[in-house]
Amino acid sequence: MKPICQENAAFDLAAVRERLKSARGPRYWRSLDEVARTREFVAFLSREFPSQASEWLNGLSRRQFLRMMGASLALAGLTSCTRQPPERIVPYIQQPEAIVPGKPLFFATAMPLGGFATGLLVESHEGHPTKIEGNPDHPMSLGASNVFQQASLLDLYDPDRSQAVLNQGKISTWGAFLSALEDALAPAPRKNGAGLRILTETVTSPTLHTQIEAVLQKFPEARWHQFEPVNRDNVRAGALLAFGEVVEAQHHFEKARVLLAIDSDCLFAHPASLRYTRDYTDRRRVSAGRKEMNRLYVVESTPSVTGSNADHRLAITGPDIEDLVRAVARQLGAITDAAVRLSPARAEWIDALVTDLQQNRRQSIVIVGKSQPPTVHALAHALNQVLGNVGETLHYTETAVAQPTDQLESLRALGEDLSSGVVHTLIILGGNPAYDAPADFGFARQLSQAKLSIHLSPELNETSTLCHWHIPQSHYLEAWSDARAYDGTISIIQPVIIPLYAGKSAHEVLDALLSQPVRSDYDIVHDHWRGRKRLASGAA
Repeated sequence: MKPICQENAAFDLAAVRERLKSARGPRYWRSLDEVARTREFVAFLSREFPSQASEWLNGLSRRQFLRMMGASLALAGLTSCTRQPPERIVPYIQQPEAIVPGKPLFFATAMPLGGFATGLLVESHEGHPTKIEGNPDHPMSLGASNVFQQASLLDLYDPDRSQAVLNQGKISTWGAFLSALEDALAPAPRKNGAGLRILTETVTSPTLHTQIEAVLQKFPEARWHQFEPVNRDNVRAGALLAFGEVVEAQHHFEKARVLLAIDSDCLFAHPASLRYTRDYTDRRRVSAGRKEMNRLYVVESTPSVTGSNADHRLAITGPDIEDLVRAVARQLGAITDAAVRLSPARAEWIDALVTDLQQNRRQSIVIVGKSQPPTVHALAHALNQVLGNVGETLHYTETAVAQPTDQLESLRALGEDLSSGVVHTLIILGGNPAYDAPADFGFARQLSQAKLSIHLSPELNETSTLCHWHIPQSHYLEAWSDARAYDGTISIIQPVIIPLYAGKSAHEVLDALLSQPVRSDYDIVHDHWRGRKRLASGAA
């Protein structure tokens, strides 16, 4: 390190010696420059301690330090002060009967995720949701909840949520949007709705499905598309391949002694994962009258929660999974294909698995993940049939999805219509297809071809910025709706808090398409089920 004292600033050694003679007691210096107190050293010291340097140089007592730091913090706080709007806290004129300060209320509702609902109990304090747990009476939660439901409470209070209607990026109003939509749809009846497209995520809501059907009945040439980036297209295609129709397998893990999960994170990422996890863990408890636990075999290409719980886990590359399943199906007699060549270690693993499955016929389950191709799903259905599991450890039901379709092909068809210029009005209810659509689709570029594009979303995302209109979407804890669980159970979604922002639900946007008198989402859901009840009583 270069000394502070430069060559042209020489010491006056005689003066230094004379000053040191008068010093009392031991003294310590960091350098000769500090002893000499040269001009260069004094200037360096003032640069290092520009404020209150003398206080530090002369020593600082505890009392001085506290006084200086207290004053510094107080003055620093003044710079961040802003004028806040006045807030008045007034007592209830008539306090609601159910609200007792400090005592929570619990509301039964449901959260849709990937279209499928999970029953929840929401804890609320003085009108503010504070905690989410599963509803013990709901068959798909049984009192449990996962990370997505827990974190949804943070989404409700997220300050980055969209708070205003936007038109071309500028703040507008709901009334202005309704006027613009009415003008855009004015020629639609003459053309039977040609050029009108609706894009949604997976729909299981009976009310929403009824509204969409009403729109399509009013505008016969309109089209409805569905897309989610993580969907169950392969599951549905596998059921079509095996049965000729779309069905869902309802598994009873509590009855199974042997489970084979093929690239399936069924204990975490399945629509019925909460129920499956409860049933699986109950079977593993050794209690009075039960001396054996179930066994879980997992074949997967990526580590998963289910794989971490496996008794026997086989790590395998994705392309090799179908060959392995074919080998298992061939040994069990489900297919008669030619033998697949396997390594000795893998063949030994399969032999042990097949032996265990054969010894536990009618008490086993074979389940496949949604990322596997339809042929693997069809093979799993054949394996469950051969093992006698159908009707014992699983049964089949109609799908809870309102209109099951190949979502990837549905989005591709919409993109082609956009590119050809036939789409006049595009309404996107939720999702972010400009971001999560397959890259080779170029959906963000295709979206700009629509003459009028509308996006309903809880936040201003990539799709919102490309659309002409952005409508803030209400949180599921702020709005009325309904949805089906994976097993078909219908749950009413009720709000727990007054909307924090001017959000709208998909029901209200579709109601605007139908030119209905202005109704709230409560009225829309209520009218739907009142009509269903009237039809049911009439049929009876």
